[in-house]
Amino acid sequence: MSGDTITIRRVYDPPGPNEGYRVLVDRLWPRGVKKQDLHHDEWLKHVAPSGALRRWFGHDPERFTEFERRYRRELEGSAELDHLVQIAEGQPVTLLYAARDSEHNHARVLAEVVRERLSLRE
Repeated sequence: MSGDTITIRRVYDPPGPNEGYRVLVDRLWPRGVKKQDLHHDEWLKHVAPSGALRRWFGHDPERFTEFERRYRRELEGSAELDHLVQIAEGQPVTLLYAARDSEHNHARVLAEVVRERLSLRE
């Protein structure tokens, strides 16, 4: 399965067509969203950055490069990451996140990591 089947979308945006398996990848439930209103198939909260890393990053774009490096290190050996890669092998996957910044967020890094893992299996 090719890595172009991994997409990311804010939880506040309406679902689009062909999003496949929708996975919430935030550690905390998104503010203002009722559980029954979020169209998702699974919540993998432990694949999100640790609370300490999230607080250090503080959504500061100037810290994003270092955040990405540290987050990738946290993902090493993650059973939830392995599970996510297995899901993505057989179908399109949409990673759902709540952050406002669509360029500097953990879901973008996570999508890249999943794509890299999928390419190693081809």
